[in-house]
Amino acid sequence: MNDAAAGRAQFRVLVVDDDQDMSAFLARLLAQQGLNAETVNDGHAALAAIAADPPDLVLLDVQMPGPDGFEICRRLKASEATALLPVVLVTALEDQDSRVRGIRAGADDFLSKPVHREELIARVNTLRRLHETRKELEGRRLAAQVQEKEAIRKAFSRYLSPRLAERVLRESPRGGDVFRDLSQRALVVALFADLRGFTRLSETVPVSSIVPMLNEYFAVVTAAVHENEGTVFSMAGDSMLVGFNVPVSQPDAAERALNTGRTVIRSFGPVGARWQREHGLSTGVGVGIEAGEVVVGNVGTPSFTSYTIIGDPVNIAARLMQRAEPNEVLIGPRAARALGASLAGELRKRAVELKGKAEPVEVVSLRLGRAG
Repeated sequence: MNDAAAGRAQFRVLVVDDDQDMSAFLARLLAQQGLNAETVNDGHAALAAIAADPPDLVLLDVQMPGPDGFEICRRLKASEATALLPVVLVTALEDQDSRVRGIRAGADDFLSKPVHREELIARVNTLRRLHETRKELEGRRLAAQVQEKEAIRKAFSRYLSPRLAERVLRESPRGGDVFRDLSQRALVVALFADLRGFTRLSETVPVSSIVPMLNEYFAVVTAAVHENEGTVFSMAGDSMLVGFNVPVSQPDAAERALNTGRTVIRSFGPVGARWQREHGLSTGVGVGIEAGEVVVGNVGTPSFTSYTIIGDPVNIAARLMQRAEPNEVLIGPRAARALGASLAGELRKRAVELKGKAEPVEVVSLRLGRAG
């Protein structure tokens, strides 16, 4: 069987006519052309057959008991699932009003009784080609959607965990839109983390080891961020900026940030212990966390932009990070209030002088034992 014949055989036509002789006659003509023809003899059976396994074309008698051809056609065209299904009304009615009713019902074409073989085949072949063109265009559209979604997913991987990226794609018909608002304000929990003493350490190790060591550290931080569904905004030197409650809502954002800080310090413990054995200098992770309103958006030039967060909470989190001791999390006052009972049993207040603040800021300090 050649490709054209195979295509015809796969093209299914449903013939609907309460006159069984007529439906058998039409099915026989179609079968002679290598088309797959099935028959039903009333409107209810037609709707059930189409719902169970939609054909590629319907030859539909107009005058039938129960729902007539006009009503069936109207229902098919009103449903999203069958709106593009080609429908040919086969009718003995020749008056203009009947044709207008058929057009209003959404019919794609008409055949007059008695049906002539050549006319039937010509109309069916025309609609078959139209149907195949529609399927090809739909296939291309779906393929383009898949490519677009994959491109968005790859772009998201720069910022988001795979799980959070999937959530954004589910909740936004065009996921990339969440990154396009250049003036959005949002309540965010900002976290900064960096390596204490890494500058001194980098002066004592071979240059060829510095980048692999940083990559190892950032792998630990990124794993903790992804586990808690944070958004990575920047990596600079040996520090990373992470945001929570952005770009999607996270009512427990402060808890996620605290868990991230704890996980980073504990997961980095074995790495830091190995570095100390190999290079003779101790290091650890310092973390700063603060909450509040920030501006979220793309910042940069027409040729290069960076999705980021800007505002006082970000500045405070950065300064708390700078003041944190190795394996310490410093939590700003607004983040501490958001955490509330989550800090029970670990509450240790500490007054910290921060650049830009006239008075020392009372923060919560968590000192974590390093594993390894």
